[in-house]
Amino acid sequence: MPKALCLMGMVVSILIFLIFLLDLVLPVDWAFFKKASPMLDIIFAVSAAGLGYLSWATLREQDR
Repeated sequence: MPKALCLMGMVVSILIFLIFLLDLVLPVDWAFFKKASPMLDIIFAVSAAGLGYLSWATLREQDR
């Protein structure tokens, strides 16, 4: 079960990262949240990257 939770954490972090990164770089017509707050897009993308790294590091530690 812990491996499944690590994998789910990575999947969720990738999805969140992509949503907010695409909202940051796509034109306003195509953006998910219509570029409401670029600073929050950056913060959420960095947080998602952190969650992805922590999930990956935990999964790698379990394989030892």
